[in-house]
Amino acid sequence: MNLSAEALQAFTQAAACGSLSAAARRLGKSQSTISEAVARLEIDVGVELFQRGPRRLALTAAGASLLAHAEAVLAAGDRLARHAARLAQGQEARLTLALSDAYQNRQYEARLLELDQRFPDLEFECLIAEHADVLDLVSQGRAQLGLLAAQPSYPPDIAHAGVATSAEFGLFVARGHPLAELPRVTAADLAHWRALRLSSVAVSDTPADELPGSDVRSGGRCWSAPDYLLLLEMAGLGFGWAALPRQLVSGYGNGRLQELALDGWPRRVPVDAVWSRQRELGPVAAWLLDRLLADE
Repeated sequence: MNLSAEALQAFTQAAACGSLSAAARRLGKSQSTISEAVARLEIDVGVELFQRGPRRLALTAAGASLLAHAEAVLAAGDRLARHAARLAQGQEARLTLALSDAYQNRQYEARLLELDQRFPDLEFECLIAEHADVLDLVSQGRAQLGLLAAQPSYPPDIAHAGVATSAEFGLFVARGHPLAELPRVTAADLAHWRALRLSSVAVSDTPADELPGSDVRSGGRCWSAPDYLLLLEMAGLGFGWAALPRQLVSGYGNGRLQELALDGWPRRVPVDAVWSRQRELGPVAAWLLDRLLADE
């Protein structure tokens, strides 16, 4: 079945106007053209769409049932045309952002809402990665943009700029952990218990003293995980203490964790956006970068 857009437009306009002549005026065509288009559509679909009275068209039961489908086909055609026009203008069809699960704050969520509203046909991918892995994904072209804890230096092929917000880290343990019973803790208290930290694989190129909580000694006892969400689960099970993003704990901790009071904590960690100097950013990536850097 080959349904033309012109026939579908004639059908939907005639249904909305209740008149072939009114539909013709709305579409800027002759009444005979609209009448022929509706008649051809009825032949194609094999059912009568209108009951033709002396004054006003009325949809048949079949016509009423098919009307929503016709409108959906026309809307899909409009979306296709708009998306094709944007692609022809150089807009990328796909955008990938790599970031730590530490930095998915409310501003980030607001930017995604804007992205969805502004580019509804864009294919968007979010990769969770930590520190050096974010840089690798951007450098290799696997991601166009990345968000990570601000580094003291970057490879020459990586461009960077500070985003408007920072991540706030605290020290956490399970509520039933002995450390949770102390009104305040010291570094010596923490040294008696296992530390939970990001795995060395995820931070292989990041000096240990640049990671949140890595300056607090743990007596050599340490379990590791590749991302903060897994560290949160391990802390919730009572396996040790961890430096965790406070927003992540608030959203996913389910009341299982107790924040420890220690001098110098909680800590704010500045966040950088990174992109490759070897590849020009497309219009969507450039727009998202501007929004991430906006001070709002």
